[in-house]
Amino acid sequence: MSTMDTDDDFAREIRDGAASDEAAPQPERASRFYDRLRGSIQRYVEKKSGVLGKTAEFLLLVPDIFILLWRLTTDGRVTGKDKLLLGSAVAYFIFPFDILPEALLGPMGFMDDLVFGVFVLNKILGADPQVVREHWSGNEDVLVTIQRVLAAADGLVGSDMVGKIKKMMG
Repeated sequence: MSTMDTDDDFAREIRDGAASDEAAPQPERASRFYDRLRGSIQRYVEKKSGVLGKTAEFLLLVPDIFILLWRLTTDGRVTGKDKLLLGSAVAYFIFPFDILPEALLGPMGFMDDLVFGVFVLNKILGADPQVVREHWSGNEDVLVTIQRVLAAADGLVGSDMVGKIKKMMG
């Protein structure tokens, strides 16, 4: 199977799943998106086996960062200002028009979503890191994960892209 087939299959799977979720309530839609995204990325990584290298490890963080952002937007302990930032990151994951579109790049298009989401999380961490930890589904400590993604951001999306993301953050 060629790379293009795998990327096209991934984009089609995400698009078709999103269309089938439209009638579901918001929390259920977020969970379905998370499950669909996790499964699609896992299958993509398995198909690409050793070709992705360390990028596979970051791709597998994408669903965990998405659901963390979503859970924090619904937590009453999070301020309205922070919820606005978190909501923008959730929207960035969901909307097809972003800096690196998934429809064109397949799963690699989620790298900018990951970096943007982590920049948002890093910005709101001053409020209460414990609240962020409570909602984390990943394996290692979320603060370590955030720092690891921030340190790798230039390599994941390029320094120009990181500059654009920082500019979007204000």
